Amino acid sequence: MTTKTEPPASATELALRYAAGVTVAHLLAVTEVVLVMTALRRETLNENQAPFTEANNGLIIALAVVALIVVTVGSLLNVLPSLRWYVAGATPTPEQRQTALRIAHRGSMLLAGTWAASGVAVVLANPHDAFTVTVLVGPAVFFGATAAVCTALLLTVRTLHPLSAAADPYGVRLDTADNAPGVIARLLMMWVLCCALPSVGVALLILIRSHGWIIDRTSSVEIPVLVLCAVAVVWGLRGMVLVSRSISDPVREVVEAMADVERGDIRRRVDVYERSEIGLLQSGFNRMVAGLRERDRLRDLFGRHVGDDVVQVLVEQNEALYRDVREVSVLFVDLTGFTQFAANRDPAEVADVLDHFYRAIVAVVDQRRGFINKFQGDAALVVFGAPAPAADPATDAAATARDLAARLHGRQLDFGIGVSAGRVFAGFVGAEFRFEYTVIGDPVNEAARLADRAKISPARVLCSATVLDSGDAVERRRWEHVGDEVLRGRSTPTAMYQPVDH
Repeated sequence: MTTKTEPPASATELALRYAAGVTVAHLLAVTEVVLVMTALRRETLNENQAPFTEANNGLIIALAVVALIVVTVGSLLNVLPSLRWYVAGATPTPEQRQTALRIAHRGSMLLAGTWAASGVAVVLANPHDAFTVTVLVGPAVFFGATAAVCTALLLTVRTLHPLSAAADPYGVRLDTADNAPGVIARLLMMWVLCCALPSVGVALLILIRSHGWIIDRTSSVEIPVLVLCAVAVVWGLRGMVLVSRSISDPVREVVEAMADVERGDIRRRVDVYERSEIGLLQSGFNRMVAGLRERDRLRDLFGRHVGDDVVQVLVEQNEALYRDVREVSVLFVDLTGFTQFAANRDPAEVADVLDHFYRAIVAVVDQRRGFINKFQGDAALVVFGAPAPAADPATDAAATARDLAARLHGRQLDFGIGVSAGRVFAGFVGAEFRFEYTVIGDPVNEAARLADRAKISPARVLCSATVLDSGDAVERRRWEHVGDEVLRGRSTPTAMYQPVDH
């Protein structure tokens, strides 16, 4: 298999990158929430109103530091167990695979839990103003946790690519494709970050002020609203970049791999690291290419048995060539004394002799695009002009016969080659679910009889006049007439020719 991926990251690099991504997402959310709350404190609320009293300043700073440590250390502990088998290159167990594939889920729970615990701590530290603190801190915690979780998912998706690919190299299935946010979920995350959360924040500020809850009706909320809008712009830009990259990167990899397949590289595959419908695309591409490889292998095996031209007829479903009558030239070659040779030799030695015999035939026939219709023990039937049409099948057959005789002379067994031409049936014969491509007609019989007769001729090659009459003048001058003879099983004499330079 060939893949085109970035070099795999080391365990330390991957762990630090993942922890850094989660930590940065948390810090961004903290910064944005602090900006909003600071604007709200200075422009709208009383400096001495909980939770903005000086007594709470130390608590909030301590909670921020502790939360940062918890998020960083927790992220490292979240990813490190899966790196043990990943670094060792071992195959993960089902439990290890599930642990690796749920890293993102556990990371989201870590962030949400840290923000929730921080909010609860602030409320518990102000029991006398619990309602006011809850109304102010609750939305801030919700906004911060949502922003941190969404941003962390988008920031770390690329970091977890190699680990996800190693945890499930065979790809996702329809029933497991919901392990990570898909395209729609990611777009919804972006909408939540840049539209829903800021809009809800603005609505809450206006609602609270209009009813005089905590915020006096005469207080100004313009500055907090402007800060929320600025945060929305930052969230929108961040979300757009991260979401687009999380979708476009794997899609681009599949597109590049498709281009490689189009150029003929059917061993191409892509890493499956997405646990969403994008992962289905990656996995589906790999299954498609595997199917192409299997089809190519079967086609190659099939072609070795019936010939590439027959395979092409079947693939193109050209029914006009399934049963056809056409002008062809037929070459028949048969070994002499093979039965006696096989009776006195080891079967493996006999098979080796036949292999050399067949290889010589294939090498010569392929040069002129002949079709080896079948190997019959110690004989072979070659057709020129079917199933693929040929410009001059007669000349090709005559020239092949001469070249083949020159190659077979001096071998362990003697041979005879006969060549004939004429109209034959060329097509598939047999039952509906078991048939073969063959040629049937008098030229086939005549070529077989000429091959028998050629075994006692000096050139070991005999060609009928019908072949040379159809061939070109140059090839015709390379043959000489050696007489007419009524061949075995036939009623009319056949004009026989043999090569001049035999």
